[in-house]
Amino acid sequence: MQPKIHLLGPFKIPWLKAPRVVRVYAPPPTGSPPPVLYMFDGQNIFDDGPSFAGGWHMHQAAHALAERGHAAPVIVGIDHGNAHRIRELAPFHGRRRGQAPHLIRWIARDLAPKIQREFGTRGDVHGTAIGGSSMGGLAALYAHFHRPEVFGSVLCMSPSLWFARGKIFPYVAGEPRPWTSRIYLDAGAREGVWAQTNRLAHHLRDRGYADGDLRWVADPHGHHREQDWRRRAPGALEFLFAPHGQAFRAA
Repeated sequence: MQPKIHLLGPFKIPWLKAPRVVRVYAPPPTGSPPPVLYMFDGQNIFDDGPSFAGGWHMHQAAHALAERGHAAPVIVGIDHGNAHRIRELAPFHGRRRGQAPHLIRWIARDLAPKIQREFGTRGDVHGTAIGGSSMGGLAALYAHFHRPEVFGSVLCMSPSLWFARGKIFPYVAGEPRPWTSRIYLDAGAREGVWAQTNRLAHHLRDRGYADGDLRWVADPHGHHREQDWRRRAPGALEFLFAPHGQAFRAA
């Protein structure tokens, strides 16, 4: 059976231009509250239809994880604002004022309690992750260090660390390590963000992140595109949500 995607909203998000749809996948119930993963660019992470370049099919990967008996997450995709996407996902000021802090505040203050009520998710920091790719990966990394009391894990694919002249590097270096922190980080060798992502991985290692806290995937064939993020998504979910040491492959 094809996993169902629930459509919520549209929601009016303060400071953002247009109302936004939120897409939710819920794994089969297990009797225990599931963890939750909030994802930027919600149009891209599930089915192919809403995405201009094909979806990630994360619901299928999470469903396969659940069928193996692991704690698959509820996945919550917040749609981007099309022409306003970069500004909405920017943590810092570029040519315009970045709006990611407003979006992250809305997720933490308004959306997360609603998801917890309606889908029975965990409400603790250990069970709450945030993720994205490209500008979404940058926003997710920022969210983890900006609101560590909310987001205990981050899925960070091909992050746009170059944005605003690399302000994310001094920002992360200047913030204390979150008291609970698990980071999945990747980039492809055939995309322009690889060197800076590798630099970030080395910085985190220097701060004491071990294999159980950080997974850095340097994809030798990876490009900056949806199909590569779809291919790497099952491994990201495995690291963040399956018990360590147990291999997982999406069906």
